Amino acid sequence: MMTNKKLIRTTEADSNYQNLDSMSTRHLLENMNSEDQSVPLAVNKALPKIEKAVDAIYKKMANGGRLFYMGAGTSGRLGVVDASECPPTYGVPFGLVVGIIAGGDKAIRKAVEFAEDDTEQGWKDLEKHKITDKDFVVGIAASGTTPYVISALEKANENGIETGCITCNKNSPLAQTAKYPIEVIVGPEFVTGSTRMKAGTAQKLVLNMISTSVMVKLGRVKGNKMVDMRLSNNKLVKRGEDMLVAELGITEKKAKELLSKYGSVRKAVNATKK
Repeated sequence: MMTNKKLIRTTEADSNYQNLDSMSTRHLLENMNSEDQSVPLAVNKALPKIEKAVDAIYKKMANGGRLFYMGAGTSGRLGVVDASECPPTYGVPFGLVVGIIAGGDKAIRKAVEFAEDDTEQGWKDLEKHKITDKDFVVGIAASGTTPYVISALEKANENGIETGCITCNKNSPLAQTAKYPIEVIVGPEFVTGSTRMKAGTAQKLVLNMISTSVMVKLGRVKGNKMVDMRLSNNKLVKRGEDMLVAELGITEKKAKELLSKYGSVRKAVNATKK
């Protein structure tokens, strides 16, 4: 049952639902699904801000810069996931898109106590990558109050490095710090304060938009195909062969030969169409 209580529209506010522990499995699922359906609508409202961030990130990366994601907990893990998927999907070098999580890589699997409260480590983690003003940093925090992320963006600003953020609360300290803030206001979570739910979904959707849009603008997609993907397993090899068959009008046998010879869909197409 939904509560009639007027709620503050933050991710930490009381849930729209009461007595979760007395709901049937079906009602739990239906109510969670109902809440989840509000997330794409919230993302839609943020599209103008996402557009500005994407264009700014693209400008930096087109001139040799890198993209950094920074976060703690779920937010940090989502950034690491998005960054790690760029090389196999688009064939870009490892290190072009970098995911940094409070507490280091061990925090990907197991929470590191109080790592998100450290106001100095975030910038130290960026310095390990020899960050410069050619790069772009996106801070990710559902609440918009994570000290690790905010302090890192403050130092980045001081050093002339452009910054953006993805947060799910309005007018948060993080959004006030970032030059290109993205605020996706998803409201109270189904389980009060469990921001791995709607907020996490919103952050994932925005990260998908950022990395995909930037890679398309950088020329890493031809038509709608991942022509630069790394052929790292049989499924992707077969996908590459199918792309060549469709693009060049050749047989599967010929496609196999070309892909084996050139090692990528793009190189095979370019060599054949010369």
